Amino acid sequence: MSDSTHLVLSLSCPDKPGIVHAVTGALARRGGNITESKQFGDSDTGLFFMRVQVETTVPRLELEKDLEALAGDYAMEWSLDEVGRPMRTLIMVSKEGHCLTDLLFRARSQGLPIDVAGVVGNHEDLRAVAEFYGAPFHCIPVTRETKEAAEAELMALVESLGVELVVLARYMQILSPALCERLHGGVINIHHSFLPSFKGARPYAQAHERGVKLIGATAHYVTADLDEGPIIEQDVTRVAHEDSVAALRAKGQDVERRVLAQAVRWHTEHRVLMNGHRTVVFA
Repeated sequence: MSDSTHLVLSLSCPDKPGIVHAVTGALARRGGNITESKQFGDSDTGLFFMRVQVETTVPRLELEKDLEALAGDYAMEWSLDEVGRPMRTLIMVSKEGHCLTDLLFRARSQGLPIDVAGVVGNHEDLRAVAEFYGAPFHCIPVTRETKEAAEAELMALVESLGVELVVLARYMQILSPALCERLHGGVINIHHSFLPSFKGARPYAQAHERGVKLIGATAHYVTADLDEGPIIEQDVTRVAHEDSVAALRAKGQDVERRVLAQAVRWHTEHRVLMNGHRTVVFA
C-alpha cells in the first residue's frame, strides 16, 4: 500500500461473541490490510486478548476514534502504535554488566526496538560501558537514608526523558511500593532464577545448596511484591554436580541476558498483555 502506515493494535476486554468481527470490521471499513492477527480467550478469567497488525492509509487519529467507540461497547482496554517504533527506554544497573552490554549491542546491531534514553547506575562501575554505546550515564547512589531522594531523582529522569519502559538489568535494589505503583506495567526485571524457586538474594548459592540440575532466569514485570510480578519469559540450562557457585553464575548469566532481551523485545512489540497476575504473550 502506497503511503501507508503499519500499526499494531493490542487489546483486552471481557470475552463475549463478536469482538473479532467488530475489531476487524472496523479496520476493514477504513481500508486496513491486516498483516498479522492473534487472539486468546481465557476461560479462567473470562477475558479476551487480541493483537493485530494492520497497514492503512487512514490517519491514525481516525482509527483511534473508531477504537474509542468500540472500547465503550466492549469495556475494552487498548493501545495503538507504529510497528517497530523504538520505545524510549531507561536501563538501570548496579555492577554486573552482562545484561546491559547485551541490550545495548542488540539495540545497535540486532534491531531490538528500544531507544535508550539513558543508563542509571547506583555505582559508577558501568559508566564506561554505557558511554561506549553512546548512552548517557546517570549515577544515582542509593542508601537506606537516601532511598526516597534517589527515587525522586529517578522519577524526574523518567519524566524529563519521556521514558516509556524501565529495564532493571541486574539492578540490585528493591523499588519502593510507591514507585512500583507509579510505573505499573512499565518496569521489567531479570531475576537470576527460575521463579518461583529461589526468590530474593543469592539464588545461585541457594541452587547450589539444593543440588539442582537445571538453573534458569525469569523476566517479569515489577510489582511491590518482591519477585512476584507477572512473568514474561523464562529459560533454563543444565548444570552438573561438580559445578561450583561461580560456575553456576557463569552459566546463568548467559541465560539471564537472553531471557531479558526476549522479554524486552516482546514488550516493545506490544506482544505482552497483562492478565491479572499472569501475562498473555503473543510470540
